[in-house]
Amino acid sequence: MSQSTYDALKAKIGRRSFIKMAAVSAAAGATSAFANDGVTREATSEEVKNPFPGSKKVKTICTACSVGCGIIAEVQNGVWVRQEVAQDHPISLGGHCCKGADMIDMVRSEVRLKHPMVKEAGKWKRISWDEAYTRISDKMNALHKSVGADAVQFLGSAKMSTEQAYYFRKFAAMYGTNNIDHQARI
Repeated sequence: MSQSTYDALKAKIGRRSFIKMAAVSAAAGATSAFANDGVTREATSEEVKNPFPGSKKVKTICTACSVGCGIIAEVQNGVWVRQEVAQDHPISLGGHCCKGADMIDMVRSEVRLKHPMVKEAGKWKRISWDEAYTRISDKMNALHKSVGADAVQFLGSAKMSTEQAYYFRKFAAMYGTNNIDHQARI
């Protein structure tokens, strides 16, 4: 740290303010030590060995991108409760990126959309998959007829496999447009 930076910080925090902040920090630390007494306990050896009794381990694939790293999901009563890396997986070789390590939180998120929804009269309403597909295809057909195929852009994703990207591109060509791109370029 340069002398001028040190002098600027010194000017902003005086000795009296520093002593006040130190006293408040010490008091908070001391009181929190007493407040947590008896709240937690040591786990038993059985709980350490098997924290979710009756659960089963399911080998699955991370869906954060198209790499396909291995995850071992621990499922109890149909709920994903814990995850591990698949040590023997040929792609990830026992590792995860930050997105894969957080996959359980993405799946269990309260804000995750699980069903097709449509906003009618200012309120969200759940619709069936068939109705969602029908609405989307009707709008795409109407756009194609009224404005033309180039009114639509198809945007790919890193979650697509090579095969999915191939069919996605073929679908765009069948629709009649070259307006296709990938989300990594945005």
